[in-house]
Amino acid sequence: MGTGFTIDTPVRIAKLGISSVISIIDDMLMEQMRKYHSERVGETYEEIPRKSKDSRVRRIMEYLNLVHRIVQKETITLQKSPFEPGSDITRYYEMLPDSSLKIDYLKMLDEKDPQSKERMQNALREKAVPGEIDVNIMTKIDRSGAKGNEDLPTGQSDALLALKGFAESTLNSSVIFSAGLNPRLYAYIANFSDFFPNKLGEFKKKITLKISDFRSGAIQGKFLARKGLWISEFRIESGLNCGGHAFATKGNLMGPILEEFREQRETLKEKLFEAYTKALKKLDKIIPTSPPEVRLTVQGGIGTNEERNLLHDHYKVDTTGWATPFLLVSEVTNLDEDHRDRLASAGEDDVLLSDASPLGLPFWVLKNSAAVEEQNRLIDIGKPGSDCPKGFLISNSEFTKHHICAASRNFMRRKLDTLKTNGTTENNIERQVELVLAKACLCRDLSASATQPFNVKRNGKILICCGPGITNFSKKSTLEEMVDHIYGRISLLSDPDRPHMFIKELSLYVEYIRKEVEQYKLELSSRTPKYFREFKENIKDGIEYYRTLIEEFMEDQRERFLTELDILSSELDTILTEKLLELQPVEAS
Repeated sequence: MGTGFTIDTPVRIAKLGISSVISIIDDMLMEQMRKYHSERVGETYEEIPRKSKDSRVRRIMEYLNLVHRIVQKETITLQKSPFEPGSDITRYYEMLPDSSLKIDYLKMLDEKDPQSKERMQNALREKAVPGEIDVNIMTKIDRSGAKGNEDLPTGQSDALLALKGFAESTLNSSVIFSAGLNPRLYAYIANFSDFFPNKLGEFKKKITLKISDFRSGAIQGKFLARKGLWISEFRIESGLNCGGHAFATKGNLMGPILEEFREQRETLKEKLFEAYTKALKKLDKIIPTSPPEVRLTVQGGIGTNEERNLLHDHYKVDTTGWATPFLLVSEVTNLDEDHRDRLASAGEDDVLLSDASPLGLPFWVLKNSAAVEEQNRLIDIGKPGSDCPKGFLISNSEFTKHHICAASRNFMRRKLDTLKTNGTTENNIERQVELVLAKACLCRDLSASATQPFNVKRNGKILICCGPGITNFSKKSTLEEMVDHIYGRISLLSDPDRPHMFIKELSLYVEYIRKEVEQYKLELSSRTPKYFREFKENIKDGIEYYRTLIEEFMEDQRERFLTELDILSSELDTILTEKLLELQPVEAS
């Protein structure tokens, strides 16, 4: 969800029992938000200057501690509020899905005896606990940094310092690692006792891995287990049907991935526990008598309660995550009303899997975001690129001794000059120029949604990194409305006939490989026929798997689902022809 959209979401909704995630990569934004919320709640604010000792760790830790304090206070206030229409505790229980706790609440409402009713209300007050305040670290955003012309010492990289800020905070929650294995970061976790179990087998800090396939989860899980670190949750996200950075698999689709987890979940848990206990013994740590809990959760493109139920009932996931639709809910996310209106009216052509990320990964954007408009304006006047005010995504050393950002004005000027002079063939130079100019200042513009609504210094223009699922929602909503949609009590879909989440993901992969083939033909890709053959085989296997899954769907959906599978399978054959798959590898330009 970027950096700015949910930077203070827990302050808004955690008291209502709703869990959310804060990105902790941008300590500058967190310091701005700490100042704002400290003053809002009447706490003394003392600035932590960026150049002061351990400033990144302290900024992150102090902001998380502030959020924790605010949520604790608001939860106590909620628990004391009266059970009357519109009160926070009533909202808490009214939004719950069907559950034993909801049944207890409904019984309390029906109770006639005043004393019994009061006892039931007191019990419900104690059970009204806040949602989790989890944090996210994108493992690829881990510059070692530089001070002047000298590299920073070992242990001072962005991701490590962010982890330390979380580890030393008062939070009792999870850190979510996304974007793949980072050995340096993962090894560093063992320095903090909160990630190890206490005498009761409980963790103060937990580890969640966001992954896009089973193999990645198993590899990362084993790496951590061998260091005495337990994975409390595998969070599976669609490789393409998501928001922000997209991590496309080699054609491995969500359904087969979930099936593999369903079949191998217990076996993986046992293998991880074996390695985990051996490591704990070497470290002389407390060893649990049985494997701790491993939750399986899913997110990416879920749009209806029927799809949610399929994930729970068939794949036995513990819970599902929803993000993009909440950009239309002002109580939950930071965004000005103008951009909410743009989101509400967005069509499929308005949401693009772009080349905007300086990391070289596909990145979803709303094409008419203010930041994209500003980016195009700068290109038109011949001044493309950013002055790189934050520098969290610096990763390119093609022209400089120290890394710079591919979205910076410095890099773009040098790269464009090189393209003009190196004799690049005309058939691909236009595309290469497009790739250079596409890079956007994500550090600055993804935080603008938070800095604009508050009385803090605004940096950049708003960039929205919504997933393609936003096109299924066409109006701004209240929190209650969105929650009711998730649990199937109402529908907010603008098109009830939208494709199933599995079909949508498949169609995104077909379009993705179409563009990959175009890049390959222009000699701008390192892909080989072997890659395309593997991709096609995996997609075809996924399509056949979906044919066997069809009985899980409601009867009126089956025929359409099968028809759409056939159409997309045929499109794939047209793109990945036998002639293409037999070609020899081409060296990238």
